Amino acid sequence: MSLFVEGLRSVHAGPFSFEVPTGQCLAITGASGSGKTLLLRMLADLDPHEGAVSFEGVERASLPAAEWRRRAGFVPARSGWWADNVSEHFPAGADATYRRLAEELFLPERLFDRPVEEASTGERQRLALIRALVAEPRLLLLDEPTASLDLASTRAVETVISRRMADGATVIWVTHDAAQAARVGDRALKMQIGGVLTA
Repeated sequence: MSLFVEGLRSVHAGPFSFEVPTGQCLAITGASGSGKTLLLRMLADLDPHEGAVSFEGVERASLPAAEWRRRAGFVPARSGWWADNVSEHFPAGADATYRRLAEELFLPERLFDRPVEEASTGERQRLALIRALVAEPRLLLLDEPTASLDLASTRAVETVISRRMADGATVIWVTHDAAQAARVGDRALKMQIGGVLTA
């Protein structure tokens, strides 16, 4: 089973056509404004678009939007926070999973019980990733998930995602770091200005 994308496009980018086998990572690099985030948002079904997407044998168009978003976890470069405290952004009963992931990502356990505004940019970035991972999506759409992190935290994120891939998760990882793309990606593509993917 794979992620199949055929003719995915908006008025600003595409068309995109590619396949990502289950359990693999497609890394995408490219200049700012080239369309990388637009691609992820179309895959997440957050922006208007045309084209076909199927994942693990199921056409996205056949699923309610809420069900697709349970299967596809989108982690934007700047995540939204709609409640005051960190804990309010996690489902009831997620404490154990959160605390395990927080430890793996070098986040202090006490952060879970604190206001979001007290978290640094890098902490919020890791919290957003944890928020997505707690839902156990089979497809991860990551928009520069380590952009604000130091080397140790960056490698920790890469390790956590690698483990999810070993469990069968499929990943599309947008990064400005060519070295990271080579590390994490089973395949790497570059987004050209105008929203065209090239090898």
